[in-house]
Amino acid sequence: MNTVAIDRRKLFQQVASHLERQILDGSLKPGDLLPAERDLQATFGVGRPAIREALITLQRAGLVETSNGLRAKVAMPTASGVVAGMGSAVRQMLSTKEGQLHFQAIRHFFETGLARLAARNATAEEVSVLKAALDANGEAMGDRPRFIQTDISFHLAIAKIPRNPIFLVLHDAMSDWLRSQRVVTLDEPNQEEIAFKAHVAIFEAIAAGNADRAETAMGEHLDQLSHAYWRHRENCIGNASSRS
Repeated sequence: MNTVAIDRRKLFQQVASHLERQILDGSLKPGDLLPAERDLQATFGVGRPAIREALITLQRAGLVETSNGLRAKVAMPTASGVVAGMGSAVRQMLSTKEGQLHFQAIRHFFETGLARLAARNATAEEVSVLKAALDANGEAMGDRPRFIQTDISFHLAIAKIPRNPIFLVLHDAMSDWLRSQRVVTLDEPNQEEIAFKAHVAIFEAIAAGNADRAETAMGEHLDQLSHAYWRHRENCIGNASSRS
């Protein structure tokens, strides 16, 4: 007897997949209202709970917007919405050492690429903006909260230079996800001075239009931060063990 393929997905998953296909192939366009829940029940031959779960699934995917008492509407996904939907999963991943290492690697890949693009594309005005961010970072040394904020602003100024809005969304998310690492790293001796010196090297490479040097300077900066973070973590664990 031939094997027969059976769709073992739950009913709501089948409904969600069908509606998703209609959205992705353009049958349903952003702004279009989906049929009323009662009509969807009749179309798919399922109960109200399955329709509700399907709409929730599509909402989480950023494909539809739902509101109490109103028909669901096809959404226009945005980069910020898509990335925001990843927040809980990312935080769970960052709760492990392996997850933190993976995200440090992603940041390294992403920000070295941004530095390279910035060196290739920065206008005189953008170099001036980056210089102002660098100066603010230097002036903030000794003021930890302000140094952290100006540190983020310096890296953000670099992310703006390629003029790709998705880069900005990813940069903001990465800064938020790894913010605790930035705070911990600055507890290492002389770390503010080390970080600022690295920022100077990155700025000078970008201002000179030297993509290779900008990529290298950013990579060395992020490697140093990573090493400082894990060194501090190990020292804290070692001190805690010695006290117990």
